[in-house]
Amino acid sequence: MAALRSHNTDAYSMILEAIDIGTYRPGDRLVESELADRFGVSRTPVREALQRLETQSLLSRDGRSLIVASLDHNQMSELYVVRRELEGLAASLAAQHATMEEVRILRQMVDEDNALINDPAALARANRRFHKQIHLASHNRYLVQQLDLVHRTMALMATTSLSAAGRTEIAQGEHDMIVTAIERKDDVAAGRALRDHISVAFMTRLKQDADARKEEG
Repeated sequence: MAALRSHNTDAYSMILEAIDIGTYRPGDRLVESELADRFGVSRTPVREALQRLETQSLLSRDGRSLIVASLDHNQMSELYVVRRELEGLAASLAAQHATMEEVRILRQMVDEDNALINDPAALARANRRFHKQIHLASHNRYLVQQLDLVHRTMALMATTSLSAAGRTEIAQGEHDMIVTAIERKDDVAAGRALRDHISVAFMTRLKQDADARKEEG
């Protein structure tokens, strides 16, 4: 039973990661047999993983097919509102409870990620690691669980706000401010800095969507 559960978890994680990194994008059809071949697992754990992803609204039905779900404007807005508040709480708690080692890792991440400013895709991956580290540094398992759900849903956005011109440099400056507040154990400033960071990312994404509609028109 333990081995079966491991295969199920692996299939779920591999499909989720493939969505997260853009291998499968919103609207792409997911075929059970093709996924089993790609990931080298049997069809049963793939089927169960797809059912789980559908339950979590990461996949939707298009007739008899399962496709990667997409977020409309209202869903995206609602997601960012929740993300802003939860992320802000995580930063505030991290300022109160993070260990010295956790704070050093956050500072190291910011310093190392500065080298990725000209590579938005790589910086987007590093950005996810950075935010996850803050979540863990909050030392609140229930908050971490909720943020995991939020970030899984973020994978349904076809682009990253970091691809906008000049956004990588600004985002790295915002990360520096967040870590500085955590280093100072200033929970109010840390929470505010991270909420502001998410707000700017949201505004950037709204502008990206508006520009895309303008090009289509």
